[in-house]
Amino acid sequence: MTVVTTRPETLTPGTWTIDASHSEAAFSVRHAGISRVRGTVAITEGTIVVTDDLAGSTVTVSLDPATIDTRDAGRDGHLKSADFFDVESHPTWSFTSTAIRTDGEDHVIQGDLTIHGQTRPVELATEFNGAAVDPFGNARVGFSATTTISRKDFGLTWNAALETGGVLVSDKVTISLEVSAIKAV
Repeated sequence: MTVVTTRPETLTPGTWTIDASHSEAAFSVRHAGISRVRGTVAITEGTIVVTDDLAGSTVTVSLDPATIDTRDAGRDGHLKSADFFDVESHPTWSFTSTAIRTDGEDHVIQGDLTIHGQTRPVELATEFNGAAVDPFGNARVGFSATTTISRKDFGLTWNAALETGGVLVSDKVTISLEVSAIKAV
């Protein structure tokens, strides 16, 4: 039995280059068990290759952990250190898709996420936000995607115990992506 993964009509086949200046990778993690800390990391490059049957499409993305921004320079420095991401030893994060499937009106992109030198499979719940032609004549498409990972799966185990019980940084990290891509000519 052949399974066809339906491509949205306005998502035309071809190669699309992720526009890093109009895309964002964000994360949030529970802090001290009572609040969330949010941050971003820059997408440096990426390519989406769309085929007629979306199942044959691919996504590759690179991110730069040295760009982590949580709006607190001290915390950002700690995250970049060997306690967490060790950006000197692991200067690039990456995602490479392995499969794409339809899930109702949305899609799931399965792939391998590499952070801190550790590669693990993840699933991105993905929404196609539409297509447009920008004022400069570029064909553009947009996507939103989310996933939740265990930071321990990526070797990120630093923590501190709280006097009231629990730990300073939760294991569960939510990742949210907003991606804009331009069709290559």
